[in-house]
Formats: sequence, structure tokens, C-alpha cells
Amino acid sequence: MKDSKPPFQAMALTSAIVSQLAGGPLAGVYLGKWIDSQFSTEPTFLIIGIFLGLGAGTYGTIHLVRTYTGDD
Repeated sequence: MKDSKPPFQAMALTSAIVSQLAGGPLAGVYLGKWIDSQFSTEPTFLIIGIFLGLGAGTYGTIHLVRTYTGDD
């Protein structure tokens, strides 16, 4: 019989991945819009924030999965 992980552990990993992939860009959007409103540079920091958020979310997801699978 194969040793399987509990289903709640898989659900927790899935929700952590989704929250990182969605939360990074959302935080980048809100931070970029706020900086744009402070300096009146309409789409510049919004675009930078989106890309930084995508990068941070992707990096966090890769790090989380590597830690979970033991490939650290």
C-alpha cells in the first residue's frame, strides 16, 4: 500500500500556491497605483508593480514547492 499524504495537506498547499500567485500581482497593482497617485506618474509604477508582483509570486511559489518536495 502506497503511503499517501492527507488530503488536507494537499488542499493547504494548493491554497498557498493560489494565494501567492494571486496575491503578488494584486499587491503590486495596489502599491503601483498608490505610488502613481503620489507622484502623478499614471501607468509607470502600476506596470512596474505588476511585473514585480508576478516575479515575487512566481519566486515564492517555486520556493514553496521546492521546500514541500524536499528539493531545497
